[in-house]
Amino acid sequence: MKRGLSILLLGMACATAAADEAARDPMALFVPAKIQWVDGPASLQKGAQMAVLEGDPAKEGMFTMRLRLPADFDVKPHWHTQIEHVTVISGTLRFGMGEEFERAKTQPMPAGSFGFWPVGMRHFAYTEGETVLQLHGKGPWTITYVNPADDPRGHK
Repeated sequence: MKRGLSILLLGMACATAAADEAARDPMALFVPAKIQWVDGPASLQKGAQMAVLEGDPAKEGMFTMRLRLPADFDVKPHWHTQIEHVTVISGTLRFGMGEEFERAKTQPMPAGSFGFWPVGMRHFAYTEGETVLQLHGKGPWTITYVNPADDPRGHK
């Protein structure tokens, strides 16, 4: 009897934990026409738009967000404190590695491309045409520019 009661209580605790998890992270579907875009993030120059699809990139935990970048949008050399995972949804991202922004040293990532790079890897990019990226990973998502003068958060 005691064993049966223990199993029942354990099952109820697991069910409650699962229900709490579902309440925090309900299922969601995002069709392109209904995605809510806002300006930002502040760590990218003006013209960038973002849509957070899952989680909160500024907090600890998993997140998924999209960035919509206009044509000829430069992202100066920078690095991240977490592994970055990028999928190109549309357009073309030109991706390069290093501490100097050099368009000639980039490689194209057309729509459908996926890449990931390690913590601290210095990299840069620019867009060919309007480009939509999907980033996912473990937050907090941070960006540190190699040259602090390139960081738009320092400009008023």
